[in-house]
Amino acid sequence: MPEPSPNTSDQAVIFDLDGTLVDTLPDLHVALNRVLEEEGLETLDPAETRLMIGGGARNLIELAFIKREITGEEARINAGFDLFLDYYGAEPTTHSRPYPGVLEALDSLSKFGTALGVCTNKPQDMSEQVLNGLQIAHYFGDAVIGGDTLATRKPDASHLLAVIEKTGRSPNKTIMVGDSETDVGAARNAGFPVIAVDFGYTALTPEELKADIIISHFDELLPALTSLGFNVQ
Repeated sequence: MPEPSPNTSDQAVIFDLDGTLVDTLPDLHVALNRVLEEEGLETLDPAETRLMIGGGARNLIELAFIKREITGEEARINAGFDLFLDYYGAEPTTHSRPYPGVLEALDSLSKFGTALGVCTNKPQDMSEQVLNGLQIAHYFGDAVIGGDTLATRKPDASHLLAVIEKTGRSPNKTIMVGDSETDVGAARNAGFPVIAVDFGYTALTPEELKADIIISHFDELLPALTSLGFNVQ
């Protein structure tokens, strides 16, 4: 594991992507409904799509098909997944935007020397497209690992630990920030604290997530990190 330089912090903050850093729902929703239309199925409204995000793109297709009572048709699901990759890959950031306060928080943490990473169940290529398209990829360098890159993915701890390894920091100096039970589970399995946002893509209430701290805006992130023992201010 590479050592941090003398002018950097030994801390790391690892973020989920969809529903945490970026509101990707609008573009995911458009692509998903195009798949359903292609399949001759009734489209979903944004509130329905919102609760299906977090398990990766193929899981999103599976859940949408289940919602339309299509189960056990692997070939059809695979075809829908391929269509989704085409539709979403062509326009992943047309309507998606970082949540309010995200850019300011990332900038502050970076200037302090805190290493930043992204651990997401979104496919790697799509994740990089979103980060590059919204011009925030430079905050994370190569410490971005999607759900199709390893043999495991969140909530498996190994997915999260692999991101930390890329930051050059250690797990005992790391905090996770996410929006779902998958994120909280990954942090718990890896043995370190987790902050949850209350505006993400989960059916659970913020309290049900059982994160260490819940925030409602990224303006609250640095104080939350400080309260968990991080030196970021």
